[in-house]
Amino acid sequence: MLSLPGAVPGEGPDEGVAAHYGDLFREQRALADGSGFVDLSHRGVVTVAGPDRLSWLHLLLTQHVSELPAGQATEALILSPHGHIEHALYIVDDGETTWAHVEPGTQGDLLAYLESMKFFYRVETADRTEEFAVVHLPAGSIAEAPEGAAVRETPYGRDLFLPRADLESFAAASGPPAGVLAYEALRVEAHRPRLGLETDHRTIPHELGLIGSAVHLHKGCYRGQETVARVENLGKPPRRLVFLHLDGSEVTLPGHGAPVRLASEGAAGRTLGFVTTSARHHELGPIALALVKRNVPVDAALIVDTTAAAQEVVVEP
Repeated sequence: MLSLPGAVPGEGPDEGVAAHYGDLFREQRALADGSGFVDLSHRGVVTVAGPDRLSWLHLLLTQHVSELPAGQATEALILSPHGHIEHALYIVDDGETTWAHVEPGTQGDLLAYLESMKFFYRVETADRTEEFAVVHLPAGSIAEAPEGAAVRETPYGRDLFLPRADLESFAAASGPPAGVLAYEALRVEAHRPRLGLETDHRTIPHELGLIGSAVHLHKGCYRGQETVARVENLGKPPRRLVFLHLDGSEVTLPGHGAPVRLASEGAAGRTLGFVTTSARHHELGPIALALVKRNVPVDAALIVDTTAAAQEVVVEP
């Protein structure tokens, strides 16, 4: 939808969709009020069909999906053998097919893994990204989903899987567009982690607070379960996700990977973590998510580069 009036292209992982349409805060306020839509057509779309699809996915994913009701949204992870997060799937089943959207560019590796695990199960996996696009309607939106579309309804809104040929007509009928920067600011406000931003090669689910929402603790074995169980029952994760209120006098936002330190030690102090996502919020001002060492005191004043930051606990130490 980059052809819509005012569209400014996104960058990095959100290349291919609009960052904004000329007024970032207006777009945020519209989403917060339940109007408009967000083009997420850069995200990968994967489907699994066949009579064994849910029982088969149940063996591979961190979430309990063997009896997932049609139309009920859920999310799940695929972990490495050592319990590190490799894929995040945002799922709904329509009664015949399981639909999932994933981070842009990750669907190829995901499909390769799923194909390698099919064995004798009656399942068919497919990359549907070229055919279908994801569009987000915010919570409270009264816009109607097109008939026949798969819909993930969550407390944050609805994710629609639409034929790409229908995007233009949907945009014309569904109110003003909001860019992905507005969507991301509300995601940061809600403390919702995103694969590739809040994760690195060694992130485990406990560090991001994903137990329950994406990881079910009482289900059968899956790859990486040993790490999840060990941390849950015997220990604590080495890092934890925090929410930061940043000093609003700074002109620029810290980038992904910007070091987090104790304010008392200054810019030359020990690096205790890093910023994962930063955003400008229409009410809160500059905010960020960061991953810090577990033993950082919850009441400690922090700095990001040279910017003062006050922390809110997302994951308990």
